[in-house]
Amino acid sequence: MWDNPRLLNAAAGALTALALVVFTVAALQLLLRSALFPLREMTVRGDLAHTSRAEIEQAAHGRVGGNFFAVDLAQVRTALEGLPWVRRVEVRRVWPDRLEARLEEHVALARWAAGGLVNVQGERFAGASEAALPQFAGPAGSEAEVTRRYRRFVEILAPLAAAPGRVALSPRYAWRLRLDDGLAIELGRDAPNDPVEARLARLVAAWPQTLARMSMKHEHVDLRYPNGFALRLAQAQGG
Repeated sequence: MWDNPRLLNAAAGALTALALVVFTVAALQLLLRSALFPLREMTVRGDLAHTSRAEIEQAAHGRVGGNFFAVDLAQVRTALEGLPWVRRVEVRRVWPDRLEARLEEHVALARWAAGGLVNVQGERFAGASEAALPQFAGPAGSEAEVTRRYRRFVEILAPLAAAPGRVALSPRYAWRLRLDDGLAIELGRDAPNDPVEARLARLVAAWPQTLARMSMKHEHVDLRYPNGFALRLAQAQGG
């Protein structure tokens, strides 16, 4: 081997490469542990209406500090996304001693009957709100579908100046609405040639010639019929 220049050159190259790797790793470890690059500040950006500074500081406590290069950005992001009203977080380093966190809050669309709220993306989250919101109900995992149908129902009901106060999807995937004036509408299940949106649209089209002309208050409409609907009137109050 010692008489073979090619092998000697190859061995020397390998040792040089190994030394470079060891040096790089050692330098990186020193950099990560160095006190020369302290992290001094975290800036929070975003339109925050429901998340307080105290909540952010508590979530970030113990995760933001130490070395500028060593701080775990994924850990900081996960901690902040654990706050009830925080939907998404982006965290980046800003040279020489700062972190910048950009927070996006949930925008509440409805209450979920089993607990929590539903945002405009159809995602359930653990926030609480005193605002007047419609109520959604459905099997676990159906939040996005209930949100999508709610928007369609709102569009269809617009000519009546009415909106759903409650949208419920049963375990058998039958739909039921309660309008903001108290009227319950039984829509039933989607059929291949008769989706529930079409049934609701037929009711809206027939409304001026039917329900709008009735003097007694109607409390329940059943649309689970192919060629019409059933109506239940409110009970007359005794004198």
